Amino acid sequence: MDNTMRNIPNYKKIYSDMIAAKYPEKSGVCSKILKKNTLHVLDVIMLNGFLTDHSLTEKDKMNQKLKSYDQETIFKILEYQKKYQLNNIQLARHFKMSRNTVTKWKKLYFSKKLRE
Repeated sequence: MDNTMRNIPNYKKIYSDMIAAKYPEKSGVCSKILKKNTLHVLDVIMLNGFLTDHSLTEKDKMNQKLKSYDQETIFKILEYQKKYQLNNIQLARHFKMSRNTVTKWKKLYFSKKLRE
């Protein structure tokens, strides 16, 4: 199924409106991301991090367990790790995920490349 067939939220509009209404003081921090033509999942994660409190509540922890990432986003997260020379624990903390998830992704995608 291509992108024209799926209903994809207009994250750029959603976050622009939310920043204007609730977080006008954070518009400068978010403007670089919002200037992009299209926002990717990683951009949405970063915007959400800029706008929300970084302390996790029980509800946040439960929601975190239900997140899923597409292959493009996984590769961008792993590229971020390489770019900023983070270990798995640091990367997991930055994106509020399990370090085991990062390890699983590396095994899944990098061991696959080695076999080919």
